[in-house]
Amino acid sequence: MKSNINSSLLTKNKVERISDYDHLQQQHYLEVVKSFARLTYESIYVIDYEKMAFEYVSENPLFLCGYSSEEVLEMGYDFYFKNVPERDLELLNLINDAGFDFYKKLPGHAKKSYSITYDFHLVNKDGKHILINHKLTPLFLTSDDQLWKAMCIVSISHHKNAGNVCIHKQGTDETWELNIENNVWRKSEKPKLTKREIEILRLHAQGLTINQIAEKIFVSADTVKYYRRRIFERLGVSNIVEALSYTVNNKII
Repeated sequence: MKSNINSSLLTKNKVERISDYDHLQQQHYLEVVKSFARLTYESIYVIDYEKMAFEYVSENPLFLCGYSSEEVLEMGYDFYFKNVPERDLELLNLINDAGFDFYKKLPGHAKKSYSITYDFHLVNKDGKHILINHKLTPLFLTSDDQLWKAMCIVSISHHKNAGNVCIHKQGTDETWELNIENNVWRKSEKPKLTKREIEILRLHAQGLTINQIAEKIFVSADTVKYYRRRIFERLGVSNIVEALSYTVNNKII
């Protein structure tokens, strides 16, 4: 079924006019974004809310659904209408409304300290669904503190379902989770792991097995398994792959 969601509904943040002073902020900044894109497997794109278009799309193919970066850049928001299931388009619309409502209440340039993350499905040209994660943060604000440009990083989600909407404040453990049912933000804090638990996760990230980790930190394999179970409980995950993904994405390790 073709979506009946108008593209203008995907964002409340429509910047009408940019001053000469605002334009001075962005000189040569795309070279920095391109350099970052070369260093990561994740996909990167930049949104311009004045033009309601993508200003940059990296060549990393993770979220391009078989298109070239130039084709996605040309499509802009139409890319989502062609490649996101109807149900997830409605979810994106809800996230957009709730996210910008939250954002408008933040003071001035403190807005740059916040980022939002959420999961939704893309449909590749072969019809396969892939659950991806979006992390979006401000690049430039206007002189009156509107969000003008934002950078988004796309990676594979470690969750099993769409949603999982969170806002994080840089430099703190503060997190706000969105309840999709009642559209209410709930404040929480990142789960805290002990030094030993973080050490075990880092060793897993290096590719060590349970027995190798046990030997390296001078404990039994059963002790490593005990720590793993505690990690899973604290993070609300079910396996080591999900635990590593969660802790990397949330800057715990």
